[in-house]
Amino acid sequence: MYIYNVTINIEEAVHAAWLAWMKEIHIPDMLAIGKFTEARFCRVMVEEEMGGITYSIQYSVTDKSTLDRYYKEDADNMRQECIKRFGNSFVAFRTELEVIADHISNITPATEYLFTYGTLQQERVQKDLFERVLEGKEDMLVGYRPSDNLVAGLYPSLIPANDEEHSVLGQVYAISGSELLKADIYEGDAYYRKKVGLRSGKNAWVYLGKQMNPN
Repeated sequence: MYIYNVTINIEEAVHAAWLAWMKEIHIPDMLAIGKFTEARFCRVMVEEEMGGITYSIQYSVTDKSTLDRYYKEDADNMRQECIKRFGNSFVAFRTELEVIADHISNITPATEYLFTYGTLQQERVQKDLFERVLEGKEDMLVGYRPSDNLVAGLYPSLIPANDEEHSVLGQVYAISGSELLKADIYEGDAYYRKKVGLRSGKNAWVYLGKQMNPN
């Protein structure tokens, strides 16, 4: 397994438009080529002296020969499309990573953060589920908005927004790994759990409706 990593610094003046284009067009187009198995889009948590905002996009590919085919058959067209849209407003460099081994912990984490925006904020639900009332803190999930479609016609969910001006206010709770598994059971098959970054800087889990899942 190889990872094709693209690190990009984008100017703040075009950041919102570029971010929407990456999420909605460019990354889906990269996966549609058929050579990459998945993509991870990350913001690099650093303040650049040069200004701008830095991101890392990591594309997984099964072998080096397939990556070489991408360079030969697709890379130039994909890069030119970015240049055509955003000109000199970004700087990019690319690296290749070979995955030597994957190690997965089988230890249940002692503490997890859970961002909630619906019924998990209710004391009655918390007592039934966790046998205690959780102590939460107000926090904000940026880049998401409430979906117009309710899960099973009853329950709310969130969907990614086209820009970072949209946000959802909620409560974030510190819970144990075993309590998080109880929340999985409570949310059931209609939701999936995703790790997100909050305005406070915390990385937290949030439940989203499966019909909104882009994967």
